[in-house]
Amino acid sequence: MGALNVLPDGRIDTKGAATYTGYTVKTLAMWRSQGKGPPFVKRGRVWYFIADLDAWLREGASRGATSAAEAKRERRSAKCDARTTASGA
Repeated sequence: MGALNVLPDGRIDTKGAATYTGYTVKTLAMWRSQGKGPPFVKRGRVWYFIADLDAWLREGASRGATSAAEAKRERRSAKCDARTTASGA
């Protein structure tokens, strides 16, 4: 992980948050639009607080968060179920 530019109040930008969490900038943006992911503030730009990222990462680990592959399988299964129900099968 490269050096992060952490402001004195503990904020980092989206690129820094992506580096810190291991998720992509695009994933963080998608989660923001869906109301998911780590807490953020928008003050001209989007910012994340390191303490919030740490708490969010710990929370995910303690919940036994599903892997990305498992989540993808669950979504695919739900879509398939919805199509089957909609077609009356």
